[in-house]
Amino acid sequence: MNADKADVAPGVRPSLAELVALRPLARQRSAGRRARSGVRALAPSPQRGQGMEYAESRDYVAGDDARHIDWRVTARTGRPHTKTFQRERERLTLIVADTAASLYFGTRVRFKSTQAARAGAIAAWTAAADGDRIAALRGSVIEAPVPPAGGTRGALRVLHALTRWYAAAPEGDAGLGVAMDHARRLLRPGSRLLVLADAASAAAVPSRDWAAVGAHCDALVLLLDDPLERVPPRGRFGFASDDGRIDLDLSGIAQRGRWRAAFDAPRDLAIAHLRRAGIGVESLSSDAPSDAWLSAFARGRMG
Repeated sequence: MNADKADVAPGVRPSLAELVALRPLARQRSAGRRARSGVRALAPSPQRGQGMEYAESRDYVAGDDARHIDWRVTARTGRPHTKTFQRERERLTLIVADTAASLYFGTRVRFKSTQAARAGAIAAWTAAADGDRIAALRGSVIEAPVPPAGGTRGALRVLHALTRWYAAAPEGDAGLGVAMDHARRLLRPGSRLLVLADAASAAAVPSRDWAAVGAHCDALVLLLDDPLERVPPRGRFGFASDDGRIDLDLSGIAQRGRWRAAFDAPRDLAIAHLRRAGIGVESLSSDAPSDAWLSAFARGRMG
């Protein structure tokens, strides 16, 4: 794709209308899951209160509901005990957007950045259909995260941010490591996390940092790539950059081997880091259906 045509070529920059139009994909998936399970996706809270799921029994105190007396424990201990229950609340779905410059590139169908925006939009609409609160952030020390909100309002906030972040490489990108630091402060046990990332960005985040996230929430990392990165072309090719034209000779076995190593090594390292940390990982090519990964996101425990 020619960057000179970024304003007119489809697939180079995501539009809000394009991301809104992806909503039916999420609705179909969510409706199918609810029909099979018969329940809405709610996450249990670590807080104790009266709700659906038994948590523990404790000594009865004046004012407790007599209907919740635990007669078995009361008989065993000789002291009245009451049951407490785990309260259900809306789950948080957090979308973390890598905005590394290497994502703003593509040779098939769309840029990797546009594919990332589309995948993030599908995740946002899926979370809204599941009744989640939705938030989003990127690696920035100057830009605040998109705060959690539910329903269409929460999804649209995230879509506006994805459209802005992936229209062009934003200023002040501090890296995926900074984004994950922000994410750890927002996530709570039972949250759901989707990370949209370049393989090199994911590989640069230490395994221990991934493990700190994966231990308490359902996490999936989408590694964005392009067919050209996986299978280099044969022959001599010219590439345009801000510094001028670059000519590459990819006709020889050695040159093609170095090309593969430049792209395969970060991907392999990222996958090793993530699997070691118990994090789910999927690859998403720029020419693939934008919802090809969605079944992994919807399975529940993704690690």
